[in-house]
Amino acid sequence: MLLCARTGSIVNVGGILFMRKIIQEFKEFAIKGNVIDLAVGVIIGGAFGKIVTSLVNDIIMPPIGRMLGGADFKDLFINLGSDKPLPEGVAMHDIHTLTDATKYGVAVIAYGQFINVLLDFFIVALCIFMLVKGINILRRIKPEEAPAPAEPTEKECPYCLSQIPVKATRCKHCTSVLEEGTAAGS
Repeated sequence: MLLCARTGSIVNVGGILFMRKIIQEFKEFAIKGNVIDLAVGVIIGGAFGKIVTSLVNDIIMPPIGRMLGGADFKDLFINLGSDKPLPEGVAMHDIHTLTDATKYGVAVIAYGQFINVLLDFFIVALCIFMLVKGINILRRIKPEEAPAPAEPTEKECPYCLSQIPVKATRCKHCTSVLEEGTAAGS
């Protein structure tokens, strides 16, 4: 704690230093590539989700509905009835679409939409599974690494420049005594 010369009040320096440290750590965190990669992944994932939803709703489900007697899966629901009275001239048996049920406040179980969402999920899960499986296969296939260079078996005598075994303590050519640890070429 310090006394501020301008205002005469006590300043908590530890709190200021703590906040500066937090801000610095946040900057380091935000600038790291992992955060950017995560943001890009979330954006691409959102776009991919829209593509899959369109695939399910516009391409896969219409032929399935046609094969099942022309059913539109978006409109499949179980009518649970309504607590409030329906408008004049509308009977419960007149409600045939989910839009009508919502319009008149009828409680429903929209299992057709649930089927669409479930199929949507399975397609996304399958795509993610295939992507992860492919990445794992690529990780296992590594290019062959070059073998590490073999340790030298000979070195140069610093006195006569002849080649001698690395472990030699005396040169066989000039008979000079070599210091222990004399490096090759020194």
